[in-house]
Amino acid sequence: MADSEFPGWHGTTIIGVRKGGEVVVAGDGQVSLGQTVIKGSARKVRRLSPGGYDIVAGFAGSTADAFTLLERLEAKLEATPGQLARASVELAKDWRTDKYLQKLEAMLIVTDGADLFVITGAGDVLEPEHDVTAIGSGGNFALAAARAMMDTDKDAETVARSAMAIAADICVYTNGNLTIEKIKK
Repeated sequence: MADSEFPGWHGTTIIGVRKGGEVVVAGDGQVSLGQTVIKGSARKVRRLSPGGYDIVAGFAGSTADAFTLLERLEAKLEATPGQLARASVELAKDWRTDKYLQKLEAMLIVTDGADLFVITGAGDVLEPEHDVTAIGSGGNFALAAARAMMDTDKDAETVARSAMAIAADICVYTNGNLTIEKIKK
């Protein structure tokens, strides 16, 4: 089967919400291949503890590629303890310039409770303007829903859960089986 004929792995939705002194990263559990749901309970949000520092990361895209990037991020964090921004920039630089890493197809949302970043293979380390960011096939749906709730009295977890429920209702590659990690700074 030619690459253009292969149905391909389809998305997920990951959201990061910073509100009220905490950051919540939530992700759905669906893994799809073409029109088929392969798994409904994947865990795409993880807690990392390089050098004793607490980091939460969520990923969208190829699982193997994302794990490779998470391992590289952990190594960068061990080399620069407590400096998520610096480690993220170093990872993004490597990802953009290394011939092996350039082929990786994934995106990351990472936080230490203070900083919240999206890291991409284009060399970007993006910080959200409105304390909410989202990636994956349902990312724009979740982002719009969360931004609409940021001025309410809902806490970060409630905003993330509600936004993910809206994304799951709209995006066929997103389900309501959530993994949620919270972190305070």
